[in-house]
Amino acid sequence: MPLALLALAIGAFGIGTTEFVIMGLLPEVAGDYGVSIPTAGYLVTGYALGVMFGAPLMTVLGTKVSRKRMLMLLMGLFIAGNLISALAPAFSVMLIGRIVASLAHGAFFGIGSVVAADLVAPDKKAGAIAMMFTGLTVANVVGVPLGTLVGQSVGWRVTFGIVAALGVVGLAGIARLVPDMPKPEGVRLRHELAAFKNVQVLLAMAMTVLGFGGVFAAITYIAPMMTHTAGFADGSVTWLLVLFGLGMVGGNLVGGRFADRALMPMLYVSLGALAVVLALFTLTAHDKLLSAVTIALIGALGFATVPPLQKRVLDQAHGAPTLASAVNIGAFNLGNALSAWLGGLVIAAGFGYTAPNWVGAALAGGALVLALLSAALERRTGGPSTVVTGSVPTEQRTAVHH
Repeated sequence: MPLALLALAIGAFGIGTTEFVIMGLLPEVAGDYGVSIPTAGYLVTGYALGVMFGAPLMTVLGTKVSRKRMLMLLMGLFIAGNLISALAPAFSVMLIGRIVASLAHGAFFGIGSVVAADLVAPDKKAGAIAMMFTGLTVANVVGVPLGTLVGQSVGWRVTFGIVAALGVVGLAGIARLVPDMPKPEGVRLRHELAAFKNVQVLLAMAMTVLGFGGVFAAITYIAPMMTHTAGFADGSVTWLLVLFGLGMVGGNLVGGRFADRALMPMLYVSLGALAVVLALFTLTAHDKLLSAVTIALIGALGFATVPPLQKRVLDQAHGAPTLASAVNIGAFNLGNALSAWLGGLVIAAGFGYTAPNWVGAALAGGALVLALLSAALERRTGGPSTVVTGSVPTEQRTAVHH
């Protein structure tokens, strides 16, 4: 794998850390600004919304520059947002900083996926995408726990300052290691938008929303589930999340490796197994050992879907994949928001802290149904769908591979 993937992984590590570390620092931030915990929660919601809307916006704005330059600009935006958060004199300013940082998230992973795939041979594309996403998964194992520890010990502002420094390292790595790959000639915004006329692209994004949404239906409420149902102490939640992160790392690498060999079968297995494990979590959540094992499995199976789903979008939107790839990153966050809301509804309805697991199982099962439907449609049409790219000459479309 090229060294350029290391630079992308470092950027992904920083982005993953800043996205999730705030969840462990909400009490400290709320206390410093004199706001309630629910109000401080807007720092999480605002970031997620920024990813959803920022992914297509920043990608569209970046159509006029090379992908390397756009990645560098996005890392600059990420650094600025985290510095604003670290130095914010008021809660509203910190919220602005979070939103500024979030604008870089979706476009970075979307454009980064295209760049990673272009750096390697066709039979290694999913593995390259997985290598970049390894930075995000490792962030949940190392970056988030350490960032939380630093924030609780020294101050949350120090944590965001360190995250900004990680962004500087990522920016330097991209500038030094990522080759200056020119934009494909003749591909303009209307060609990128044409990808959304392809039903296979839309199905892949729907699979992303439901599949990864299934994961977050359970994980969003992992703290009350483990303390009230499994009987863990409050302090044990941190290492349980580390187990979840370790599962993510392993699942991501396995998913990337096998997606290059058999993409759709990999999706069938991972989504089907995820639905089963989430359903079983309603039972295993009552036992400490079994719940710990289940949490790791959810992380592994959930992230095993990420490289194949991202590659599926790239394959189906070939010729103009950048916007579709970035929007698919937004789809992950849409799934997170949707599943967290649905999980909260079933808890509020009195079904207990394990009820979100049934929601997650249903969402993952829905994603499996969509995967089977997508494959059936592909067989009926005799092969992968093509993207209508408007006025792009045939020879140019053929020459651009992603």
